[in-house]
Amino acid sequence: GKVRHVGGSNETPWGVAEHLRLARYHGAPRIQSIQNAYSLLNRIHEIGLAEMSIRERCGLLAFSPLAMGVLAGKYLGGARPAGARLTLFDRFKRYGVPRQEPATAAYVALAREAGLDPAQMALAFCVSRPFVTSTIIGATTLAQLDANAAAAGIALPADVLARIDAIHAANPNPCP
Repeated sequence: GKVRHVGGSNETPWGVAEHLRLARYHGAPRIQSIQNAYSLLNRIHEIGLAEMSIRERCGLLAFSPLAMGVLAGKYLGGARPAGARLTLFDRFKRYGVPRQEPATAAYVALAREAGLDPAQMALAFCVSRPFVTSTIIGATTLAQLDANAAAAGIALPADVLARIDAIHAANPNPCP
């Protein structure tokens, strides 16, 4: 019955700092991980929390790195494939915002131009960040699981990373 490890979810820089302060003061376990949404469409973690993750050794467990499958490109043009997550669960509104579609289309086009699967590029980007210690993937099929797992071995070239940053600069965090 003793807490040995602590992780936070949907946390802010202030929340992490306050937890660390209180843990030091009370001699309690320090926060060791942050489970927040992080993807090409939501890079909010980079604004303050990335520094906390690196300096305080409190890595990000990125959830929704494919933005519920949006970054695979399967919903472009209003498509709603049968059995797909956002087709089955329409209550998730985070990815139904107007700025999502042009950002997603740009990322998907970049992946295809670079000879990459769009979902694998999105996952490889997340894994490449120095503050990410793990990504939490969700797959509806075994084929998706295999493709997602294969992304772990992909190192994105510098030119692809630069183009990702250019797309982000033109479409900053459309789905926070």
